Amino acid sequence: MRAAVITQPGSIEIATVDDPAPGPREVVVEVAATGLCGTDLHILQGEFAPKLPIVPGHEFAGEVVALGGEVTELALGDRVAVDPSLYCFACHYCRLGHNNLCERWAAIGVTHPGAAAEYAVAPVANCVRLPDHVDAQDAALIEPLSCAVRGYDVLRSRLASRVLVYGAGTMGLMMLQLAKATGAASVDVVDINAERLATAWQLGCSAGAASADELDRPPYGWDLVIDATGNAKAIQDALGRVGKGGTYLQFGVADHVTRATIEPYKIYNQEITITGSMAVLHSFERAVDLFATGVIDPRVFISDRLPLAAFPDAVTRFQAGIGRKIQIQPGLATA
Repeated sequence: MRAAVITQPGSIEIATVDDPAPGPREVVVEVAATGLCGTDLHILQGEFAPKLPIVPGHEFAGEVVALGGEVTELALGDRVAVDPSLYCFACHYCRLGHNNLCERWAAIGVTHPGAAAEYAVAPVANCVRLPDHVDAQDAALIEPLSCAVRGYDVLRSRLASRVLVYGAGTMGLMMLQLAKATGAASVDVVDINAERLATAWQLGCSAGAASADELDRPPYGWDLVIDATGNAKAIQDALGRVGKGGTYLQFGVADHVTRATIEPYKIYNQEITITGSMAVLHSFERAVDLFATGVIDPRVFISDRLPLAAFPDAVTRFQAGIGRKIQIQPGLATA
């Protein structure tokens, strides 16, 4: 089969690799679509994957085309979204229910061959059957949505919260949609990319600007401040925008070397909570349900649908901040 392969830091090629074969409790999925993500850029930089080469692609959905000998839960032809997270279920954190902090954490498309390919293999336990009305290509958005749902689990947001989101990329826009769905009184968005900020307005943000200084600060500050950029400058600014008794969520994936300064007395004196959210935890099935209800509109979120051969160009576009969610759809013919 054809696949995009990160061969070494900074290098991607389209290559022919062996077709995957399922283990006893695995299935092979014909990939309908896989989305590009900031994590893919980190892998390309040689940061996340334990070793290269690797086929990236962890946001995906498609059709089951092969079954392991012990698989009874799915049938050939079933359309599924796939949770890429692979846990050991035996370590300290897994036993506590914090599987996303697994000491041997792994993931399809990060440590195991991913879905930037014609086919991908996945444990049957990681596959969720799609409702009939959900398009399998659109359903590649379910994995990032499940990460956003996990973020809101961590936030434990209350009704009528005042929310400030840094970043109007896919994840920031999803946090905007979830904030609205969970009864936020207002949701303001900051992004220096005018095109992405326009999408935030399209999705109904209360206000949007290139800087938080341009926004009308709520009388008692923002209750929830969410960074969805991973950018050091944005993080530093966001930390200073949290109102008394408020919560800051580090949701964007920063480089390992990124640093920010906190004010310990302010955190103590104003009872500010600083927390993080790591990937997926008990949120994938709920994301499927939310997606099926139309909580996000794929027509707005997906800006580019490209063939597999365009993967290197798609990465270049993503790095340049062009578009919103860029998808690779292996079934598309190359222009």
